[in-house]
Amino acid sequence: MARAWHLMQRPQGMPVTGDFALKDFALPELGDGMVRVRNRWLSVDPYMRGRMNDVKSYVPPFEIDAPMSGGAVGEVVESRDPSLAVGDMVLHMSGWRDETVEPASNFNKLPAIPGVEPQAFLGNLGLTGGTAYFGLLEAASAKEGDIVFVSAAAGAVGSAVVQIAKARGMTVIGSAGGAEKCEFVRSLGADAVVDYKAGPLLKQLAEAAPKGIGVYFDNVGGDHLDAALALARKDARFAICGMIEGYNEAQPTCLKFIMRIIAMRIRLQGFIYTDYMAKMGEFYREMGGWIASGQVKSRDTVAEGLDQTLGAFLGLFSGANTGKMLVKL
Repeated sequence: MARAWHLMQRPQGMPVTGDFALKDFALPELGDGMVRVRNRWLSVDPYMRGRMNDVKSYVPPFEIDAPMSGGAVGEVVESRDPSLAVGDMVLHMSGWRDETVEPASNFNKLPAIPGVEPQAFLGNLGLTGGTAYFGLLEAASAKEGDIVFVSAAAGAVGSAVVQIAKARGMTVIGSAGGAEKCEFVRSLGADAVVDYKAGPLLKQLAEAAPKGIGVYFDNVGGDHLDAALALARKDARFAICGMIEGYNEAQPTCLKFIMRIIAMRIRLQGFIYTDYMAKMGEFYREMGGWIASGQVKSRDTVAEGLDQTLGAFLGLFSGANTGKMLVKL
């Protein structure tokens, strides 16, 4: 029997352990065209919180008392399809479990890139890196010389945004919580860092960006989005990615300065990673080159064992991660 996390009831506000259960489940027989994959790495991401609500969105909600899903890297341990051999490492969407049996078409074989570990395809070469790349360069149309403000700059997406912006010749101001995370953001090349735990965010950002900001990459919403609106320059562009501060709230947490959208002609662009699948070749070439040259580095926060998956996910909402949050099986 395989084991998987199941959603047992829809969370009300912040999810709690009682909303979930780690249970055995039966795998189908290995028929022609099928492969068995044993997961080695699981990704937990903030967007998964939205899938726990029974609402229409860009991804279907999790079903009650059924195995949950998410990004994963696994190893093929049995195969009845010529496209995948035992030992191949694959990227797929059947995470939150230790093993899965599915058609070979559900898996993408990882390319062998010297110096790149398989888990990178869940980070800077995967969903988080792609979200950072397309959000900054496409949704926000950021360009050399722009002054960019990045919230949650010590997180998985935010840390990638900081490095991509610096690689493209931008001035970067990052926001993070606490001295250790702020130092991490500085080590990535940020020109200034705002510690939102150390005092009023708007005041700190105004001091860090006396000329205002031209681009805002929003992972947080709340006070960060308000501060960015307050200090936006004319024709500023905002990439609206996450708004994690409001994921577990019933009422709005921001838009105090919404009237400035008119005065400053601010463009707010919501987006998701899959909007840009046609440009994945470009992303792999450029991001792969930055990783190979050392311009873009990764830092992972790793939980060990399938039973730690829920704790890793909940930790995203309390700032438990620096860089990408992963679960190693």
